[in-house]
Amino acid sequence: MALALDTKPAPVNTSSLECAILETLAYSDIFEHPLTIDELHRFLTISAVKEDVRECVEKMDGVLSSHEYYFLADRAEIVDIRNRRRENSRKAYHRALFYGRILGKLPFIRMAALTGSLAMLNLSKNMDMDYMLVAKPGRVWTARAFALLFGRLARLFGDVICPNVIVSENALEWNARNMYIAREFAQMVLVSGADVFWQLCAANLWVNDFLPNFVILSGAKNHEMGNAKSSIFEILLNGKLGDFFESWEMSRKIARFKKQKGYGAETNFSTDVCQGNFDHHGSWALKAYEERLKALSLWERVG
Repeated sequence: MALALDTKPAPVNTSSLECAILETLAYSDIFEHPLTIDELHRFLTISAVKEDVRECVEKMDGVLSSHEYYFLADRAEIVDIRNRRRENSRKAYHRALFYGRILGKLPFIRMAALTGSLAMLNLSKNMDMDYMLVAKPGRVWTARAFALLFGRLARLFGDVICPNVIVSENALEWNARNMYIAREFAQMVLVSGADVFWQLCAANLWVNDFLPNFVILSGAKNHEMGNAKSSIFEILLNGKLGDFFESWEMSRKIARFKKQKGYGAETNFSTDVCQGNFDHHGSWALKAYEERLKALSLWERVG
């Protein structure tokens, strides 16, 4: 992720900008999510000034606009879909922020961020609340256990909390790098742990290779910091008892995960990482993106 830049992007030729606009809209089209001009500029695949993007997109035959949203010319129906999903997502979004603040205060959890479709107010059929958590080194699996325990309480209110990605403060840099992961980073909503969030951003400046206009919103600084004081659970589980539980929990969970359908391609389990993307959502998104780019005769440009 990129820190704010002082220099302005160099001018780009119209042809390159038009291609980048189509690429950006093609990716969002996968999720039936038309973009505002601010979003289009933020997620654009090349560096450009927002006013140049606005001027260019208004003249493009392959792009239409409605209600301040831009979308591929044959996809006008996704405007109503986005509006409907936004309204249906609002209540769940506010509950997810509330849950995220609690997650951020659980033992050994240093940062909580809302991810996935709910972060974009774009819930469809899947009503899960996805989170990325950062934990204290050596306590990733213990932190996960506390998060899952809290998730059981949330289920009593009809909500499903999914801490899909938990990493330690020693593993903030993401090794796999592609458009799907870059967009997931850029779309996440920080809830708790601003200090660790900035470290996460600094460790993943590669996101700018895919989204050169993306900058961290300054409002993120206003979110609460991580746990300043150790809870009684952290004190009790910081020593050998905690080491034993951490090792036991990790071993038994990984053994179970290895038997689960979808293990391998987008899963990653270790002392510092617990990533359980068993549904291969990233692979699905990238395949759909490739198909849309081929339909637009843009695959050779990025493939």
